[in-house]
Amino acid sequence: MVVPKVSKRATSVPSFKVMDVLQRANELQSEGKDVIHCEVGQPESGAPKTVAAAAGESLSVRNVMGYTDAFGLIPLREKISQHYINKYKDIQADSVDTKKIVVTTGSSGAFLLVFTACFDVGDTVAVASSGYPCYRNISGALGVEIANVKINSEFKLTAKELKTEIEYRRENNIKKINGLILSSPSNPTGAMLTPEELKGLCELCDEEGIQFLSDEIYHGISYGKEEATALQYSSNAIIINSFSKYYSMSGWRLGWMIIPDHLVEPINSLQQNMFINAPTISQTAALKCWDSETIEELETHVEKYRKSRSIILEELSHIPDIKSENIAPADGGFYIYIDLGQENIAPGFGSVAMCKALLEEEYVAITPGIDFEDPAGDLGDRRFRISYAGGVETAKEGLKRFRRFWPTWIERVKNAK
Repeated sequence: MVVPKVSKRATSVPSFKVMDVLQRANELQSEGKDVIHCEVGQPESGAPKTVAAAAGESLSVRNVMGYTDAFGLIPLREKISQHYINKYKDIQADSVDTKKIVVTTGSSGAFLLVFTACFDVGDTVAVASSGYPCYRNISGALGVEIANVKINSEFKLTAKELKTEIEYRRENNIKKINGLILSSPSNPTGAMLTPEELKGLCELCDEEGIQFLSDEIYHGISYGKEEATALQYSSNAIIINSFSKYYSMSGWRLGWMIIPDHLVEPINSLQQNMFINAPTISQTAALKCWDSETIEELETHVEKYRKSRSIILEELSHIPDIKSENIAPADGGFYIYIDLGQENIAPGFGSVAMCKALLEEEYVAITPGIDFEDPAGDLGDRRFRISYAGGVETAKEGLKRFRRFWPTWIERVKNAK
């Protein structure tokens, strides 16, 4: 029997490492081990009560749950539009017209749609050198090249860093950058652009003809910093968001985009052919997401994240080997990103080995930086991410075990040098 081939595209895409960690954590859990999950960015709370109830009610009556418009239920798009007008400064109704709002199959479906709509094979998209790995992986699967732009000492990619990359490419006759995708608050760093920094990026992208994809999936989860949307500063930017994080609906596979006028027809055609529409039951339930009762519940989730964040930062401050300047700001989202520093690693004893040992010995799952860093750089095995989406008690127990594990790990590192 001749086995049909697998495409080069499929075999060239790396695995999403956090999912590999989750798989092993689940295996240990199935063996009866008390595993602490600090690896995935999945809210432990689940969907708000009002949303879950709406889904149940919609199924308790005769409801076909058939196809919606490719761009989604009009009432849901109207609520998304009103959300922007209510939340952000100077948002005009025409910039959030429902014809420009696309309800997607999670933010992942949005990434696939916009990468396909905006970039051809061989085009170049800029990403932060510390960033969400699926940006690189999905782009690579579509034949799009990646420019890893080094983040600054505040763990941010701003107009300054992007301009440096643009000028370097011009001076060295390297292909121009066609697009930029960036999240703020960031995964994995939690760093958040100020409104002025976001405005600067939007203006630079507009000047250079760069398509800016602003990933705002962690909006709503921030700690004292002002949130801004690229929609405030550019009519060309594409806004990507999701119901997975702030709205605690990760498994419902529902997101949205706000797109410029010139992309409405191309993305409509792509959505029709790739997905038809986002899950109808999820859209129906999501209509409750902006009810006052729902928002009240969701804000209690944010308060839990705030407490968990404080617990982790406090515990880390008692570990002398981990320097405060090596911890990313954690302005928003639910991640702490940490650089071990060159002095705390040795050949074979970097963050990949540390995360594996911590999981196997203390049953605490965290994610090594190799999942997030520029593959051509040397920081992937120095950095790691702790997710505090799992709740206050998970954060407490996870850091208790981490602190117990740390001295023995450092001893192994010293012995390996």
